[in-house]
Amino acid sequence: MTKPRKIILTITIFYTLFILYFMFFAFGRGDAAETTAGYTFLFLPESFFRLPALSDLLHPSLMTLVDLGNIAAFIPFGILIPWLYRITFARFMTLFFIAILVLETIQALTLLGSFDINDAIQNTIGAAVGFGAYKLGFRSRNLWRNLATTAISGMVLLLVVWGLFGVIDKAATKVEGPFVAINEWVDSSGSSSPGDKPGSIKIGDQNVKPLYNMYGAGGDSITYTYTSEGETIFSFYYGIPEPTDYSGSIRVTLDGSEIMSGSGEDQRSDPELFPLIFKIPLEPGSKLKITIEGNEKVWDVGYRRMQYFWS
Repeated sequence: MTKPRKIILTITIFYTLFILYFMFFAFGRGDAAETTAGYTFLFLPESFFRLPALSDLLHPSLMTLVDLGNIAAFIPFGILIPWLYRITFARFMTLFFIAILVLETIQALTLLGSFDINDAIQNTIGAAVGFGAYKLGFRSRNLWRNLATTAISGMVLLLVVWGLFGVIDKAATKVEGPFVAINEWVDSSGSSSPGDKPGSIKIGDQNVKPLYNMYGAGGDSITYTYTSEGETIFSFYYGIPEPTDYSGSIRVTLDGSEIMSGSGEDQRSDPELFPLIFKIPLEPGSKLKITIEGNEKVWDVGYRRMQYFWS
């Protein structure tokens, strides 16, 4: 073995030990293992395209550094290993991914971490960036020129991957669409109510102006139903307008289970909290029932459909 090869092998060994330390012992993993109740295996890839935005790096948290490090820390393996051994990209990626899966499994079984397929994919992508940088950099007989070109290529490829991940993550992430007001709402009697739209109402010291609609029970009790036709965010404001004796209440159930209730006494006790907003994410087919009694009012009732930005 030539001297340069021995140096590269030594660097590879020490860097591997450095990475293994962070994988198994850093971030208080030993202490956490004593309080971990069981093994954690995450087999379904979910968020490996989510890397920190540039704004996150201005005030980086530990998780920001971990997310970025999952790729950046494994770039050197993509440079050092093909430098030591002649290996094709496909074989390198296969063997490296298997090795990471083994390490992730050991992490989980020793309770020093979890098996997370997202981490394994990010680590392997980092190694792929390094492999590409090596292939672009080592094209001459001048070692220092090769190293400089490899370093620049690695940074450029990392930025490309970072930008590509950002585009993919944005394209694959649903966001709240425009607000859709419910201006025709079926009540418990089967009647369709258009609701009211007063100029303004007064709750406590606030003058509130409903933008879309307002529904009430007319002093009695009435139940309105909303069935989600897709993945939505349902919302409304509620409170008892003045003048009032605080006689009124509201109750919300989701698929038969109560998830929220309130009464005029709540408003009497903490008037500064009102009007309140109720907001809940709903899965397709979820049935929401809102029962209003007495002088309770709900307004600006509607939903936002979760959708991809390109749709």
